[in-house]
Amino acid sequence: MNGFHDIGGMHGFGPIDAQRNAAPYFDDWERRMFALDMACGTLDLGNLDQWRHTIERMPATAYSQASYYERWLHCLEALLVEAGVLNTEEIATRMAEIVASERVVVEEN
Repeated sequence: MNGFHDIGGMHGFGPIDAQRNAAPYFDDWERRMFALDMACGTLDLGNLDQWRHTIERMPATAYSQASYYERWLHCLEALLVEAGVLNTEEIATRMAEIVASERVVVEEN
């Protein structure tokens, strides 16, 4: 069965921006996402095929607009909820706390 995620080799999506020797992370949150994903690997949330299937269940619009690590985040959140480790309210509350703590106040001159 083909889904929206099966776009490899299709034309019309523009060139791939392959940057040689580029850093593996564009932003610090991506580094943290990778570490969180590795840490959650000890929770037995499923095998690689289950992780991939979870990402492939993303709605097409969300999938097409998400970055690589945003897809990882979606997957990890879904698997944690499905396993009963967290619920959506706990995730939303913690995300709001993180966003609030990282706000930068710009002083006017």
